[in-house]
Amino acid sequence: MSQYNIVAETAEYTVVSEYRPETRVGSGYQSEADLENSFISLLRTQGYEYLPLHDEAALITNLRKQLEQLNGFAFSDAEWGRFFTECIANSNEGIVEKTRKIQEDHVQILRRDDGSTKNIYLIDKKNVHNNRLQVINQYEESGGAHGARYDVTILVNGLPLVHAELKRRGVAIREAFNQIKRYQRDSFWAASGLFEYVQIFIISNGTSTKYYSNTTRASHVRENAESERRKSKKTSNSFEFTSFWADGNNRAIAELADFTKTFLAKHTLLNVLTKYCVFTSEDLLLVLRPYQIAATERILSRIEISSNYKKTGTIEAGGYIWHTTGSGKTLTSFKTARIASALPYIDKVLFVVDRKDLDYQTMKEYDRFRKGAADSNTSTRVLQRQLEDSTSRIIITTIQKLDVFVSKNKGHEVFRKHVVLIFDECHRSQFGDMHAKIVKSFRNCHLFGFTGTPIFAANAGSGGNPLLRTTPQAFGDKLHTYTIVDAINDGNVLPFRIDYINTVKMKDGVKDKNVQAIDTEKALAAPDRIREVVNYILDHFDQKTKRGSFYSLQGQRVSGFNSLLAVSSIPAAMKYYTELKKQLAERGRTLNIAVIFSYSANEADPEDGVPDEGFDTESLDCTSRDFLESAIADYNADFSVNFDTSSEKFQNYYKDLSMRMKRREVDLLVVVNMFLTGFDATTLNTLWVDKNLRQHGLIQAFSRTNRILNSVKTFGNIVCFRDLQQETDEAIALFGDKDAGSIVLLKNYEAYYFGYDENGTHHPGYSELIEELEGRFPPGQSIVGEQNQKDFISLFGAVLRLRNILAAFDGFSGAEILSVRDFQDYQSVYIDLYQELAKDRHADREKINDDIVFEIELIRQIEINIDYILMLVAKYHESNCEDKSILVSITKAVNSSIQLRSKRELIEHFIGTVNASTNVDEDWRKFVREQKETDLDAIIGEEKLKEEETRKFLNNSFRDGTLKTTGTDIDKILPPASRFGGGNRAAKKQSVIARLMQFFEKYFGLV
Repeated sequence: MSQYNIVAETAEYTVVSEYRPETRVGSGYQSEADLENSFISLLRTQGYEYLPLHDEAALITNLRKQLEQLNGFAFSDAEWGRFFTECIANSNEGIVEKTRKIQEDHVQILRRDDGSTKNIYLIDKKNVHNNRLQVINQYEESGGAHGARYDVTILVNGLPLVHAELKRRGVAIREAFNQIKRYQRDSFWAASGLFEYVQIFIISNGTSTKYYSNTTRASHVRENAESERRKSKKTSNSFEFTSFWADGNNRAIAELADFTKTFLAKHTLLNVLTKYCVFTSEDLLLVLRPYQIAATERILSRIEISSNYKKTGTIEAGGYIWHTTGSGKTLTSFKTARIASALPYIDKVLFVVDRKDLDYQTMKEYDRFRKGAADSNTSTRVLQRQLEDSTSRIIITTIQKLDVFVSKNKGHEVFRKHVVLIFDECHRSQFGDMHAKIVKSFRNCHLFGFTGTPIFAANAGSGGNPLLRTTPQAFGDKLHTYTIVDAINDGNVLPFRIDYINTVKMKDGVKDKNVQAIDTEKALAAPDRIREVVNYILDHFDQKTKRGSFYSLQGQRVSGFNSLLAVSSIPAAMKYYTELKKQLAERGRTLNIAVIFSYSANEADPEDGVPDEGFDTESLDCTSRDFLESAIADYNADFSVNFDTSSEKFQNYYKDLSMRMKRREVDLLVVVNMFLTGFDATTLNTLWVDKNLRQHGLIQAFSRTNRILNSVKTFGNIVCFRDLQQETDEAIALFGDKDAGSIVLLKNYEAYYFGYDENGTHHPGYSELIEELEGRFPPGQSIVGEQNQKDFISLFGAVLRLRNILAAFDGFSGAEILSVRDFQDYQSVYIDLYQELAKDRHADREKINDDIVFEIELIRQIEINIDYILMLVAKYHESNCEDKSILVSITKAVNSSIQLRSKRELIEHFIGTVNASTNVDEDWRKFVREQKETDLDAIIGEEKLKEEETRKFLNNSFRDGTLKTTGTDIDKILPPASRFGGGNRAAKKQSVIARLMQFFEKYFGLV
């Protein structure tokens, strides 16, 4: 055969650079069946094989055939039986284990009949086109809690790895999402559980199409089960974490036909499944978003091309990725580093972070990928050993330790190796002598930087090396962009709402006014002003951090969010911390507050709003260090820990404080510069600002607040005690685009309350909606007719959304228009409709909720809790049980609460026992305990459950805040299988779960 030299080679990109939608054909009505048929037809033209396969026996037969073809091996019947039951459909394995098998353990061991072993590949990750793609539809599963018929499933080598659920055009895409949630709960686990192998779900109504991963982190599964009942927590299995596919310019590809031609192109889908998923150390499956994949491929392409053209060691060999803060840069850079380390011509990949950003999670992920990868952060000596170890292909280290190594090891052999250096958050530490030294030493390297806020000419400083003032000067070309506007439009981060508070004219009380603050630090640090600012913070703390709202966090029920107070200097931090402690004591209020700062040589640098601040406490003046020591002692007392200002213990204080902020254990943290960059905590929703910020420093600081968590957290809350409006507008214009202001910032109070016009469309305000609500649906009148019910749900849902936003404005208190009683009545009707529709969601008839969306999550914010009910019962008792209007109030309160409805029977029975001698609190607790025992004895007796195991199972459930219905725990409490046939066991299990769930709902929060 003739041998040819390759002149040019091209790889197919996973994310298409630019996609132009094709002209639509057909304008008539399209049924769901028509949409499904056209979808399958398009897949067949793209090389998918269609199988008329609708039951498990046929699915398993095909799976055997596909695995035999992939592996070039024929199973004997005995070998297949063993392999299928032990390796593929092991009854002890669930979603987590099956996901791990596809992502990390895709080569399984077959025990052959002759006693030897053979590797069997489930999927070929090196040569992706060796994998065979098939499509099936209308697969029937009758073995679950309810019979199910799935829309379209894509088989990879016979395993269902991708599942699509379709709804007809005009139906909310959320309905397809809800359908999959029902399948996950009711039937994917049934029979051999092969549908638990699904890695990616696709939902579409033809017009909009989204995808999301089969998230399997244990805590998320727990919280997701909880959200079935309380609708309080957005996990990665919730609708808000679904993603659109997009092209390289971040233009969403939403139409199903366009999505099919791009995302479901064979090479794209196989690349996503084999390369662009990350199964984390916490058993969470993440599928990268299109902009993350595009960035990774641009870097890999730059490595390959610059290596071929011998450009290594020059600025042309690298580049930078501009992905806005909060969009997942660390995950993107982690995946890039992993893939680059596998390139045969690359000797080492160094992932370089600032030491403040080296959080535990990042270290754990790298260490899991390659044992010891994160060890080099402990000492420069360990870093040197890893750099000299040829088997250590990927290393995570801090820029500080890399700088020390370079300084002490001039001429080291590693500087001649082919090395990729990836800098996380390259906007901060890399522009000084350190950067120049590293670049000069590594002669055969590629240098890449990730940043959410690049330094351009417009925001560059005037000092330092004039050749290293901007990100392009330091790292080269911009390889990919994903701005704050893109991220907010895609729903990947939240918008900001900013209050500008006048802190100068205090005599008439603090007002929300956009006025020019006095730009004199001495005046701004005056004790009177700091006292007023602290007074404002504490007056509005519960409102801004939404402390009346409850949600689940890592299995625990918590209220509201936490916040940062950013101040201008160490003396200011000391004054604020002292004043906060003083006023909290005067108010008799408990908040966990903390403070952190260290020495910064550039503290007064006017060119950067957030100068670099390390862990140097030795250089602090005596007063500052003594104060910090005292504040850390307060922290030690609060949390029973032992930190101080010595070098190592201060770094551990930083790490512990970071962890407690993420767990929402610290309510308010006072900072100077620390925690304003590179720190991510989803529970953080408010930044109180009393320092000058500009450009990249401002966006970085503001972006601490806009991580998505749940439906209660709708925006990042910024409260400015200085007039930063011009700086904010300039920063948004620079890091978004010139029209970004209306996208990034929410409207003002008047716009939401009275309505506003935008782009020729009127958006009704809260007062207009209430007027329409009271006019069309007067309180107390029943809503008759399906269309009226739809209209009411839509209208009241819009009211709930606006109330959620308006609740954060000071002016809304007292301006709600509706009385508490009327609001409860409306809410009761709303919940009644929701529960009525939920009851018959499996019915064949077309449901009213096909084209409506309930805002049930938002109702959680104004939840009436059990303490409120007991207070009303006590009032009833004090009236000698004669004031029957209080009983009406109790009934209305219970009916308007999602959570208390499950406890209604309990509350009503207790009220029936109340008399003149009742001690409400004490007797209520006794009543609940006795009723709980009676109900539990009945369940155990009637269902013939194992008593000791059942009590232990329920005690653990009440402790963890969730009833775990997956795994083996639930099986341990069931009666022996011999009591009923194998075919009835699943039905028995589901009926037991239903009774235990009802019991759990009834007593959760009371015991």
